[in-house]
Amino acid sequence: MSNLIEVTVPDIGDDGEVDVIELLVAVGDTVEVEQSLITVESDKASMEIPSSHAGVVKSLKVKIGDKVKHGSLILELDAAGAAEAPKAEVAAAPAVAPAAAEKPAAAPAAPAAPAAAEATTSIITVRVPDIGDARDVDVIEVLVAVGDTIEADQSLITLETEKASMEVPSSHAGVITALKVKVGDTVSEGSDILELQVSSAAPAAAPAVQAAPAAEAPKAAAVVSTTTEVVSSAAGVAASQSPVRESPTAAFAEAAVPLRNLPHASPSVRKFARELGVNLTKVNGSGNKGRITADDVRQFVKAALAGGAAPAAAGASLSGGGLDLLPWPKVDFSRFGEVEAAPLSRIKKISGANLHRNWVMIPHVTNNEQADITSLEEFRKQLNEEGKKAGTRVTMLAFFIKAVVAALKKFPEFNASLDGDNLILKKYFHIGFAADTPNGLVVPVIRDADKKGVLEIAKETGELAGLAREGKLGAAQMQGGCFTISSLGGIGGTDFTPIINAPEVAIMGLSRSSVQPIWNGKEFEPRLMLPMSLSYDHRVIDGASAARFNAYIATLLADYRRILL
Repeated sequence: MSNLIEVTVPDIGDDGEVDVIELLVAVGDTVEVEQSLITVESDKASMEIPSSHAGVVKSLKVKIGDKVKHGSLILELDAAGAAEAPKAEVAAAPAVAPAAAEKPAAAPAAPAAPAAAEATTSIITVRVPDIGDARDVDVIEVLVAVGDTIEADQSLITLETEKASMEVPSSHAGVITALKVKVGDTVSEGSDILELQVSSAAPAAAPAVQAAPAAEAPKAAAVVSTTTEVVSSAAGVAASQSPVRESPTAAFAEAAVPLRNLPHASPSVRKFARELGVNLTKVNGSGNKGRITADDVRQFVKAALAGGAAPAAAGASLSGGGLDLLPWPKVDFSRFGEVEAAPLSRIKKISGANLHRNWVMIPHVTNNEQADITSLEEFRKQLNEEGKKAGTRVTMLAFFIKAVVAALKKFPEFNASLDGDNLILKKYFHIGFAADTPNGLVVPVIRDADKKGVLEIAKETGELAGLAREGKLGAAQMQGGCFTISSLGGIGGTDFTPIINAPEVAIMGLSRSSVQPIWNGKEFEPRLMLPMSLSYDHRVIDGASAARFNAYIATLLADYRRILL
């Protein structure tokens, strides 16, 4: 006998309406008392609404995106159904034999009937149902693949709007023959999801057992018993052999994870995790009832990065470097036109791996500044005119290296390296500069730059750059740097973000200088301005220190006499 109970939203301490962001049960599910039914979210918090009774869900009265408040109807439960279902299943099998025994002995034997009628198959298209007013919703997960056998109401895809995520169930049971969507597509109500091969058959000729003579009742009972055992055995095998499922979103919906058991997290946390490439099934939730929070995702990333200092295995960078990123896309580019494979140079292979590690491991921040080098440029040209006979050409880089040394003395945290929880402050001043070569960038180092003059530094940078272009730099000439300068002034650009050369904590990028109108308090006058981009390790250096460092160098370059102070 049915005993329907209406489950409503209890007092949630909020007089207004709140959004339904997750449905945690479906029609036909058996729920227990205090089991979570839906998740609601207000402007300040999200919370799960538990069930006040146990039973079987007969109908859902809310959907994702609805607004509810205290007293709103969530669903209807059949409280009697949960208790009576097991009894009905136990009583069903033995009921057949007595029914056959009660038939008159004189009844003629019925002709044998086939076990089942001929099965018919058809192809149907499963479409996106009514999802409210949402249009062009993103497909963020595909939970099935071609060849999978699915049941009615089994989740097929996961959609996400700006406010919520939702799973789209199948309207029929069958075998998937074609997928019509992929991750990244946008769909609306009525959009095709997949094609399904469904089969239908006429009911089995069960009356043959009931029409058997009384003398044949034991045989009929034995047949029913054997059939029941075979069916039970087949069901057990099917249950134990879960289908192997390969999906384009395997990193977020593994085959070992039940399709209706996605990681327990809000849509905003799921989106945050996807942006970082984190597999939520591997994150331990610290929230209520194991709910994953944004802080849990951050802690997971920090732990992965801390463990990523060891050399990565071959291919680790492609698989996500320990963060479970989606695999690198494999594309046959020759399908689109003529291509040529050119292997990376040895320098690019080495520097690329180091740059990738530095970008992932170091929290980069870049501070941009402009320095007035009008007077300094005039002085540089004068020196070059005077030194033509000597053959020494003074570059702006030589002046800049001396200015950086002065700044490192004034701001010692820039002349340092991290060693665990300790900051190693260096008392020497070895300045590296990026040199462009046919095979890629290398970084020669000017050692003890604090003990050398501008002319000596200019001569040494020229010699090291020449060795770099010829591929004759020794390993010792590229080691021990405290601070690196990367200059693109001869090429162009206004600003850029140089990547820190670990284990250093900062790097300066120089772009092309240009004449700009600068207000002097009375009028605009043309001044030659040099763009400077300082990238720094935010674990060691804060934004205020970086701004002061950049401003101090700009002051030195504007009036180079200050470097003597």
